[in-house]
Amino acid sequence: MPYSGYRPELMGAAALEPSGQFEAGSTQSFTLTYTAGRFGIDDTGSIKIGFRFATDFGPVQFADKSAPGYTSVEASNGAELDLAWEFKRNIRPWSRALYIGVKKHFLGEGDTITIRFGDKRFGSPGIRLQTFCERRFEFRVFVDAIATYDYVALPQSPSIEIVPGPPVTWRAVLPTLVRVGAPFRLSIKADDKWGNPSDQIGRTLKLKASSEISGLPDSVQFETGSFSYAVGDLRLDEPGDFVIAVADEEGEALVQSNPLRAVRDPKLLHFWGDIHGQSNETLGTNTARDYFAFGRDRSFLDICAHQGNDFQMTRPFWDELNALTAEFDAPGKFVAIPGYEWSANTAVGGDRNVFYRTEGRPIYRSSHAQIPDLMDEETDAHNAHELFEKLRDEDCVVFAHCGGRYADINYAHDGRLETAVEVHSAWGTFEWLLADAFANGYRVGIVANSDGHKGRPGASYPGASFFGAYGGLTCYLASELTRDAIFAAMRQRHHYGTTGTRLLLDVAADIPQGAELFLQDPALGPASSEPASRLIMGDIARVPEADIAFSATVIGSAPIERVDIFDGPARIGTSHGYDRQDLGARIRIVYQGAEYRGRARTTNWDGRLEIVGNAIRRTRMFNNWNLDRGFHLRDPQHADWQAVTTGNFGGFDLWLEEFDSGRINIETKHVCEEIALADIGFDEMTFAAGGLDRALKIYRLPDRLDRHDMHIQRTIPISEKGDTRLFVRVTQEDGHQAWSSPIYMFRDDLNSRQGL
Repeated sequence: MPYSGYRPELMGAAALEPSGQFEAGSTQSFTLTYTAGRFGIDDTGSIKIGFRFATDFGPVQFADKSAPGYTSVEASNGAELDLAWEFKRNIRPWSRALYIGVKKHFLGEGDTITIRFGDKRFGSPGIRLQTFCERRFEFRVFVDAIATYDYVALPQSPSIEIVPGPPVTWRAVLPTLVRVGAPFRLSIKADDKWGNPSDQIGRTLKLKASSEISGLPDSVQFETGSFSYAVGDLRLDEPGDFVIAVADEEGEALVQSNPLRAVRDPKLLHFWGDIHGQSNETLGTNTARDYFAFGRDRSFLDICAHQGNDFQMTRPFWDELNALTAEFDAPGKFVAIPGYEWSANTAVGGDRNVFYRTEGRPIYRSSHAQIPDLMDEETDAHNAHELFEKLRDEDCVVFAHCGGRYADINYAHDGRLETAVEVHSAWGTFEWLLADAFANGYRVGIVANSDGHKGRPGASYPGASFFGAYGGLTCYLASELTRDAIFAAMRQRHHYGTTGTRLLLDVAADIPQGAELFLQDPALGPASSEPASRLIMGDIARVPEADIAFSATVIGSAPIERVDIFDGPARIGTSHGYDRQDLGARIRIVYQGAEYRGRARTTNWDGRLEIVGNAIRRTRMFNNWNLDRGFHLRDPQHADWQAVTTGNFGGFDLWLEEFDSGRINIETKHVCEEIALADIGFDEMTFAAGGLDRALKIYRLPDRLDRHDMHIQRTIPISEKGDTRLFVRVTQEDGHQAWSSPIYMFRDDLNSRQGL
């Protein structure tokens, strides 16, 4: 659908060898045999073997018989065949397709076409399977028997199951902020090399807390066949900051948990969510039920929502999603939120995420582009203005985001509904979307999600594909884990986004003389208010002082490199996790940015370097999420790498033999520089490279960073006119980042009308 439905039973059949279960990302060889049906296939007719949009299967190639992915195709009657591996030339969700055209002959009933994916007969090692798990990975066969280019899907297409490999990377997840005496749990899993939770573990694990945690056993048994292990009913009797280390039977360290803070009587707790992704009913992987179960049981999320493309969202599937969120929603344990992605073209507003507080609400689609049933077409909202108008009386929240299409909030925005912008997902990092909001005077919060299509909400690795980043998470500051409390946090912008890490972030502005804290944005009409002496991320307030006491506390999941403080788009301060005198013989090289805002934003940063008059002792790459890419030290003076960015950043560190002797020559497509190592110091050297914030940066770091926590205090003046919009961006040594939602403060009455 919307392929032709004409007589599929007469269009032939397909069989696949071998079948069964196969490890994600493994190299295999498959033979698919298509047998022509009643009509045969006419001269210039064709078949297509389609694969889902998100897959990173392959790639298929026909030129080099000894190389990976070599695929041979032959017709039993000797017909000449035309071959093409097409990325996006088939109707979604089967966007990737092998096209096989019949030319200079035809096929009769019973004739066959044999396709050998990863044909090993001539030296090819085979073809790489998709790197993420799927219950039913389908080789979907479409037939144009009459040579009309009007394809019919076979009634049954062959499929295999893709399963995880052995464990490589361990994860230990704790909550971030808990109440003293309240129960919590430790969740443990181990991912295979591609980020799939493994069920091939079967070992004893030793646990050790940084300080005493009531109920924590010394060891646990992780059974083979299990994808995760939870240690529940843990408690802390005293306030403080804690981590738990996990080791193997011999005591060798496997992983340390994210930081946990216990507080005696916190007003708000911290809950983690990924509320943006989809399943195979639209453009994702596995079922919607699998999607929610993965988020709850294998990513250990507190909050999850499904966001299928609206123009594929049939009424029966919308009803099914509502039933699923009602089933999975368990107050105090797990919050499931109904919603959908309004997936309009950027010209009429671009992508928006719509979240309802209750089930059973209407779906206002951007179009019915892939829905043949037009009975409810009159409810469509063809542009963002119409969407906001139709949602005006709904109990819902909207986020603006950038995926394939991007949200144009210059075109349309309604602050009563659209409370946040998504600055990070598996599609990249999009701080420019926040800059658009500031330029228009909007008061929005910051979120990050996966926008995942690979069936792994909350742990969205990009795989071996065009996705260039690890999916994000959002931490919601709420009174309890219920849908009502999470919606209150959304509407008050009480949340911070991360690139997938679970660091603790607390940002505040103290106003001893008292501020007027607005419970709704006064720029949008009458708003109730209350007195407050402390403001937190997302708050909007009128303040009497010319100066306020701003503070930020960070406990990182890795050593902290820097914390940047912003007033709107302007960076007004930076605190590093080290001092100038700590610098060592370690050089950090960072590449960042994108080509432009749209789909083809990926920037290629493949490059090479040469060290002259010095030598490289060791190296480490960060923010490289694709195992096909990486850093290669050829000898102590030469290295090369393969990398991409999609608005985010990546890079590598070089530890040199001597502190500042010699020079470094760097060569990439966008930047070529020769730099004296003595000139590289505490401050970044930035080489702009056009595009969208595209640049290469180089600076010096200490040989070792070990500061995981920072507390920053600054006195910051409040503007006499306009908003002061204070937020922080945290950057860790491992490349992960976090952004707090801004605190919006103003001094004059005129500002209450800003943003209309």
